[in-house]
Amino acid sequence: MSANGLEFERCYRAVATRDVRFDGQFVTAVRTTGIYCRPSCPAITPKRSNVTFLPTSAAAQQNGFRACRRCLPDAAPGSPLWNTRADLAARAMRLIADGVIERAGVPGLADSLGYSQRQLTRVLTGELGAGPLALARAHRAHTARLLIQTTRMPMSDIAFAAGFSSIRQFNDTVREVFAVSPTSLREEARRLRGDTLPTDSAVHGTLTLRLPYREPLDVPWLEWFLSSHAAPGLELWEDGVYTRALRTPHGHATVRLSVQPGHVRAGLSLHDMRDLAPTVARLRHLLDLDADPVGIDEALDAGLRVGGNGLDGHGAGLRGDSDGSRTFSRGIRVPGCVNPQELLLRTMIGQQISVSAAVTHTARLVEALGEPVNGPVPRLFPTAAAIAEHGAEVLTGPARRIASIVAAARALASGDLTLHAGRTATDVRRDLLALDGVGPWTADYVTMRLLADPDILMHTDLVVRHGAALLGVDLTDTGRWAPWRSYLSMHLWKRALSERPVSAAVGRAEVGAGR
Repeated sequence: MSANGLEFERCYRAVATRDVRFDGQFVTAVRTTGIYCRPSCPAITPKRSNVTFLPTSAAAQQNGFRACRRCLPDAAPGSPLWNTRADLAARAMRLIADGVIERAGVPGLADSLGYSQRQLTRVLTGELGAGPLALARAHRAHTARLLIQTTRMPMSDIAFAAGFSSIRQFNDTVREVFAVSPTSLREEARRLRGDTLPTDSAVHGTLTLRLPYREPLDVPWLEWFLSSHAAPGLELWEDGVYTRALRTPHGHATVRLSVQPGHVRAGLSLHDMRDLAPTVARLRHLLDLDADPVGIDEALDAGLRVGGNGLDGHGAGLRGDSDGSRTFSRGIRVPGCVNPQELLLRTMIGQQISVSAAVTHTARLVEALGEPVNGPVPRLFPTAAAIAEHGAEVLTGPARRIASIVAAARALASGDLTLHAGRTATDVRRDLLALDGVGPWTADYVTMRLLADPDILMHTDLVVRHGAALLGVDLTDTGRWAPWRSYLSMHLWKRALSERPVSAAVGRAEVGAGR
């Protein structure tokens, strides 16, 4: 075990076999060349004596290494550790990816996490090999490279869109990280493509990106989730493309997502290009693209073997192997969210009603209170303040549920309730349960999706219970599924929904399917 917590032999085997599963989990720094790479880099495997393994690109840059322009380590899927770990370093990385330092500085990051700047810097440097400023700088360099290589934006505009405070800082960082000037980096990308960019590429805040993910991916599950929950006016599902409008730190964006082999094609129309990095981070979170599906699938299969539950392998939740063994379907994901306030309010709207009814109620709320925007979907989800003020006039259903939704919106609007990805699961769940009308199901569901928490079993959900009964899974003996019980919940949910129409998926109090 090295000083930074990485096992040398395990990392070196991944590099020697060019195992793409480890891309984004660490970087390989080669002392003889001064370059750092992703584990699957196609270059000749360096000698053991010449390499060191570091947990982040920021740590490599901090130690004087520059990014490989062949494998582009910053373009790999993100580390799944930021979801599986709930410690300070992991929570800080989620907020840094969302651009908190660019908007509020290190003091704002430390305040969101409840630590002093000194404590935060010490922990991040010890755990990740770099402090908060260096980690944010690495994210800015990644955003800058994306804009340089995929758009026609002037370099001065890219500098400020990526979060740099000056043109000089932008130029110096690009040269340090990539060993070439921004102009050379753009020309190099143009030669490799062998073509030119569309004339409207990001000139009007529009660009198309490839969001990589680790194979395998259960595409039908993600497509079902997105399509069945799409609320007209806010979201659109058409011909395998999911389109929606969302709020961003400096305005709003319209996104178009479609799953392709090895990546998600993301078309972005941004009101302000400074929102590129947080928008990408939120989309990756929504689709759970940074998960390690191979590790998760292996652990769940082991749980089946330990359980000895006599599964017959029939139905949507399982697949049969040629050797006769039975396992869950491959690569299921736990959908996240693009806006914590929207997640909570839509979940509360969906309590005790069917998926289709929840969509209808949400669409009505969006039409009445959502802010108009230009594009294929006409409105944003209403602000918490708008729902607090006018929700009672628009929402229909039991008076107590309406009052609970309006009260939750009021707490969000006033700041009495704070939801963001840097909080701990314990704190989020405690604050949610303190709200009137929020019980264990809603608290668990929101916590799971807000924090990408991999280990929450939705054992009170009637649909999950039905799936468990169909597959013979004992929900009273769940320790063998840890730390992947959220993914078990998705498998059971998927299996149960395959037995009946989505519109019939009605649970008891709280059980709903809001997004």
